[in-house]
Amino acid sequence: MTDTYYDPKDLAQFPKIAEHAPELGAKFFEWYGAVFEDGALTAREKSLIALGVSHAVQCPYCIEAYTKDALEKGCDVEQLTEVVHVSAAIKGGAALVHGVQMRKVADDLGM
Repeated sequence: MTDTYYDPKDLAQFPKIAEHAPELGAKFFEWYGAVFEDGALTAREKSLIALGVSHAVQCPYCIEAYTKDALEKGCDVEQLTEVVHVSAAIKGGAALVHGVQMRKVADDLGM
């Protein structure tokens, strides 16, 4: 039994997700690997983006994986922390901009 809902050891089990759908799993993992190769963006830049998205979608497995990946690709904790702040700003902004919807409904109701 672990102290958290998300057991860090479970991350290593991710490849097994394809066991009962091997063709789909192979396609996913091939595509996933290709996405993170150097292209118009470097693999390092993509790792930082993935870390930010991981925080935005709040996936602890992804946060762990892309923290390690970014560090292995030469990023430092200051850069990773800045990524977290960017992610938080985007999530916060997204929540606030939905206030426009709230105002629209309130205005339509004449309140």
